[in-house]
Amino acid sequence: MTAPAAPQRLDSVPGIPRRLASLLYEGVLLFGVLMVTGLVYATATQQRHALQGTFGLQLFLFVVLGIYFVTCWSRGGQTLAMRTWRIRVVASDGKPLSPGRALARYVASWLWFLPALATVRLAGLGGAWPITLSLVIGILTYAALARLHPERQFPHDAVCGTRLVDCPPGTSKNG
Repeated sequence: MTAPAAPQRLDSVPGIPRRLASLLYEGVLLFGVLMVTGLVYATATQQRHALQGTFGLQLFLFVVLGIYFVTCWSRGGQTLAMRTWRIRVVASDGKPLSPGRALARYVASWLWFLPALATVRLAGLGGAWPITLSLVIGILTYAALARLHPERQFPHDAVCGTRLVDCPPGTSKNG
């Protein structure tokens, strides 16, 4: 049995550009994971056409992403991208996240994307450029909201009682 982790220092918040860089790197890493996961799903369900079974695929990918993030955040507070950028997620009191709090953060973190995607849908827009532009504007707007929070935390972190903190070099071991 391992000793409980010491609470994380709460006075050192990573800058918004560094957090956005971590988010971008996370997306690059997850691209490969989701491609392989999609291949496994298509093979298991004998999917023959890209538009066949899209809801099931989306639900499956949502669950896979949830397992990845909840596991990483509740076992060390970092994904691979967060380790690279020396960022850790902790509870508001500085303690590690429980699996329940990590799950709540995962669900709430979809606020990064859902307003932009809903806007595209409601406006009846289609194609790569309108969706990409809407997502970029939505993500930058959401990131800017952190400037309104007294501790510069993102809205989903404020709602879930979590916070992103700097992780000094040498302390980024996951586990």
